[in-house]
Amino acid sequence: MKTLDSIPTTKIERASQLLKTGVKVGGNYISYYSEKIVNPSLTKEKLNENNAEDIYDGLKNLKGSALKVAQMLSMDKSIMPQAYVDKFSLSQFSVPALSAPLVRKTFKKYLGKFPEEIYDTFSPDSVNAASIGQVHKATKNGKKLAIKIQYPGVADSISSDLALVKPIATRMFNLKGKDSEKYFQEVESKLLEETDYILELKQSEEMSHACKNIENLKFPKYYADLSSEKILTMDWMEGEHLSEFAAHNTNREKGDKLGQTMWDFYMFQMHNLKRVHADPHPGNFLIDEDSNLIAIDFGCIKAVPNEFYIPYFELATPEIINNPVIFNQKLYELEILRSDDSEKEITYFTDVFYRLLSLFTKPFHGDYFDFSDEDFFGAIATMGEEFTKDTQLRKMNGNRGSKHFLYINRTFFGLYNLLHDLKARVNTQEYKKYM
Repeated sequence: MKTLDSIPTTKIERASQLLKTGVKVGGNYISYYSEKIVNPSLTKEKLNENNAEDIYDGLKNLKGSALKVAQMLSMDKSIMPQAYVDKFSLSQFSVPALSAPLVRKTFKKYLGKFPEEIYDTFSPDSVNAASIGQVHKATKNGKKLAIKIQYPGVADSISSDLALVKPIATRMFNLKGKDSEKYFQEVESKLLEETDYILELKQSEEMSHACKNIENLKFPKYYADLSSEKILTMDWMEGEHLSEFAAHNTNREKGDKLGQTMWDFYMFQMHNLKRVHADPHPGNFLIDEDSNLIAIDFGCIKAVPNEFYIPYFELATPEIINNPVIFNQKLYELEILRSDDSEKEITYFTDVFYRLLSLFTKPFHGDYFDFSDEDFFGAIATMGEEFTKDTQLRKMNGNRGSKHFLYINRTFFGLYNLLHDLKARVNTQEYKKYM
C-alpha cells in the first residue's frame, strides 16, 4: 500500500483537498444525469459507487477528524447506501500509512529516541492504519508489542476540519439557531480526547480493570514508560477483526458467545460504570482462536450523567413509552421537546419519537433478543429512509435532544450492528451478574 511522507495540516491545504473532492463529486452527478436522459432506467448505484470512491480518496490522505467522520458514517448501515458503507468502512483499519522516515521522526520528537533504540525489534511498516493513528509491531524483552502512533497535526486540525464540515452538517440535519453549537462542541471535545494518548492509556487501564471479570473478554496490557501523548505501547493481541470473523463464521454458538460477551461488556459499562466505550466499530475488536472478544481501543469514552441516563433508559420500557403523560415528560427532560415548540411541533415530534423508540428499544423489552432478526433491522432501515424523505421534518427545527444523544445513540447503533454481524442471540439480563 502507498505510504505518506506528509499530511496536509493547515486549514488552506485541507480546504483545498475537500474542494477538489467536491468538484469530482459534482462531475459524477453531471455524468449521471446526462446518461439518465439517454437511459431513464439507470439507477443511482453507479453514482453512489463513484461518489463513495472519490470522497474516500479525498479523505484518506487528510486523516484526522475528516476521516473519522467517514468511519462514523460507515457504521450507519441502515441509512447510508451500501457503496458508501463498503468504501468508508476501510477507514476503520485500512488507509495509507505514514512512511518509515516520518514514523522515526515522530518517535524522536515524542519519546526522544528512534524506535530501534527503544524496542528490541520494530517493524517500519504499519500493520493497520486508521483515521487518527497507525499500528506497528515490535518486541521487547521477549514480549510482542503493538505500537500506536498518531498522525502529525491531527489534534491541531480538528477545529478547522469541523468548521469546514459545519455548514454541510447544518443543512443536512436542519439545525437552526445558536443551540446547534452544543452538538459541534460535543464532537470537537471527544475528538480532541481521542488525540490524547496519555488520556487513552489511563482510560484503557481503568476500563480493562473494571471489566476484568466479564467472561470471554480480554484486554491488552499497556506500558506507560513506553508511551507518550502521541505514542501508545501495549501488548500485541493475536486475532482477527470482528468483521473478518463474522464474514466467514457459520457457527451460531460462537456468534452467540461473542455477542453475549459484547452485550454484557456494554451493559456493564452503561449501567454500572456510567462510562462507555463509544466507538463500537469492527476495527476496535478482535476475535482470538478460542472465540474470546478482545477490546483494543479506549480513546473514545463517553461519560453518562444521571440526568441523561435516568430518562434515557426509562424510555426503553414499554410501560413508559405507552404512557402518554410520562412519555411527554421524558421527552422534555431529554430536550427532545422544547419550551418554545408550537403545538404542531409537539404533536409531530411526539409521534416521531414514539415510533422511533418503540422500535429501537425492542432489545430491552424482554429477557432475550435475536440480533440476526432481519425484520428488526429492515424496519430500522425503512424508518430511516422515511425520515430522510419527510418534507415536514425538513421544515422543523432540527435541534432535538440532549448533546449526550450524539455519542450514546452512536454507541447503541454501532453495538446493534456488531451484534447483527455476529448473528447473535443474547440474554439481555445476564450482565446483571457482574454488577
